[in-house]
Amino acid sequence: MYKITLSEKDTPKKWYNLNADLPVEFPEYSQTDEGKQIENLPRIFSKGVLEQEVSTERWIEIPKEVRDIYQQIGRPSPLFRAKGLEQHLETPAKIFYKREDMSPTGSHKLNTALAQAYYAKNDGIERLTTETGAGQWGTALALACRLMGLDCLVYMVKVSFQQKPYRKTIIKLYDGEIIPSPSTTTDFGKKILAETPDHPGSLGVAISEAVEIALNDDKAYYSLGSVLNHVMLHQTIIGQEIKMQLDQIDATPDVMVGCIGGGSNFAGSTFPFIKDKLNDDLDCQFIAVEPSACPTVTQGDYKYDFGDTCGFTPLIKMYTLGHDYIAPSVHAGGLRYHGLSPQVSLLANEKIIEARTVHQKDVFESNKIFAQTEGVVPAPETGHAIKVGIDEAIKCRKTGEEKNIIINFSGHGLLDLQGYEDFLEGELED
Repeated sequence: MYKITLSEKDTPKKWYNLNADLPVEFPEYSQTDEGKQIENLPRIFSKGVLEQEVSTERWIEIPKEVRDIYQQIGRPSPLFRAKGLEQHLETPAKIFYKREDMSPTGSHKLNTALAQAYYAKNDGIERLTTETGAGQWGTALALACRLMGLDCLVYMVKVSFQQKPYRKTIIKLYDGEIIPSPSTTTDFGKKILAETPDHPGSLGVAISEAVEIALNDDKAYYSLGSVLNHVMLHQTIIGQEIKMQLDQIDATPDVMVGCIGGGSNFAGSTFPFIKDKLNDDLDCQFIAVEPSACPTVTQGDYKYDFGDTCGFTPLIKMYTLGHDYIAPSVHAGGLRYHGLSPQVSLLANEKIIEARTVHQKDVFESNKIFAQTEGVVPAPETGHAIKVGIDEAIKCRKTGEEKNIIINFSGHGLLDLQGYEDFLEGELED
């Protein structure tokens, strides 16, 4: 069997909230006396997502309107067996990949974009502001806003804006507005440009710009594509679907792999399984993969830090390289973030999950192998998970173990072709 599918009626009806099952207490968010970051949250986030952010309920119902649109955009997504890759690697392992790239915008990001736009509309909001790195999140929110009848303003990290020009085309096609960050449209953007005119941008800076706009507009909310608890929550439909698909073939995962920037695709695919591991019902290795150019977990500190550069967000306990960190301009723009989801960070600190780093050239080499054996072109971000999935399959070739390896295929790379061209021409930096 190459493809394991579910019917529309199998679309999950509830999101899974890991906070109900954490092995230690979740560290509360904090604020500075002068910043009042927590007090400002109701000005920038909808009531619905704020309730979910602090909830400890294990299961939270998915509104029917959101579930209907999930089905409209193609959920449940298929789970594929990578037999071509297995044969190429000559491994006894079985490799599966969850096709989140098959959404209209090419990634998993719509799962939370639709939910956040729904709750914002319920509050009577007219516009959502956000940031985006590689452009997958900005694209998803632009479509979600269009489907929900909202305006959308996207601040895209400048280097990615230049590397991936067709992302802005799609955002504009969905009637969204897109601005390279840092920009002259916000006070913080002007400050950054005054200090560093050739600043390449960062997700931290772009977040600050988007939050500043929301704080100054009563009809606007800010929307975040990763990091926070409610975003991880919305993505857990991925893992729930994988569970049902593996049940069809009477299989359980031995290794689950996902890339991490903010952490949402990794969390979405693994959290329902981590629940089973915490209950001693599953023996599985969970591997979160980050770029060597932005080694948040492997070289960062587990401490309280801001989620943005300016300090508009609350202080969050997470792995961080520092909120003013500027990552090198690698093509995996969605992973160039200084911090990490506090939930994923907690799991890493408790040694429940493992973090690894990989180099950019190795990622593109793995993606080339995947494209040639499976026919699908992965996003640079997704390639981090593929690289480690291949590594684990090669270990099985050496040991003879017949492990089930599950890779969350978080997005396609059809709008990342400049990176592939650089790789093929030998011009890609490591």
